[in-house]
Amino acid sequence: MVPAPWTHPDAELPPVVSPVLRRRVRAALVAVAAALVALFAVAVRLDPYEPDGTPRTMATHTQLGLPECNFLRLTGVPCPSCGMTTSFALLVHGDPGASLRANPVGTLLAAFLLGLIPWSLVSAARGRWVWVRSAEPWVVRAVIFFTGLALVRWAVLLGMKRWGTP
Repeated sequence: MVPAPWTHPDAELPPVVSPVLRRRVRAALVAVAAALVALFAVAVRLDPYEPDGTPRTMATHTQLGLPECNFLRLTGVPCPSCGMTTSFALLVHGDPGASLRANPVGTLLAAFLLGLIPWSLVSAARGRWVWVRSAEPWVVRAVIFFTGLALVRWAVLLGMKRWGTP
């Protein structure tokens, strides 16, 4: 067995080149960006405020014709995603403090998805991934991260309810 040649640690590394994206992947990136723009357009049209002007903390999704949260209705405890729609709507209405109170994970997810729009369009236009070699591991990490955050938030809410913290 022949050992690999030694290189000095300060030696210049070759540039990382991501593969050229196929036409259908580029089209999918544009479709993702368009879907996210549509999502935020819906959030802009929602009214995340009570009639007296105070920000809601949940149930804004009912304006879309969706039913109230069954988990909340059946258990009296909000589900891990309660307040997400309200959080998105408050953020796009320029009320980040109220958005964080409604659901801080929703606020972070909305900010992440807002950043995903230009990233998708630039990657599609360049024909190469921007800042990553492959998108798949990052998608998996993002799903795990935001799901984990939602579950941690939910555990905190359950603990607060259990020990009587308002």
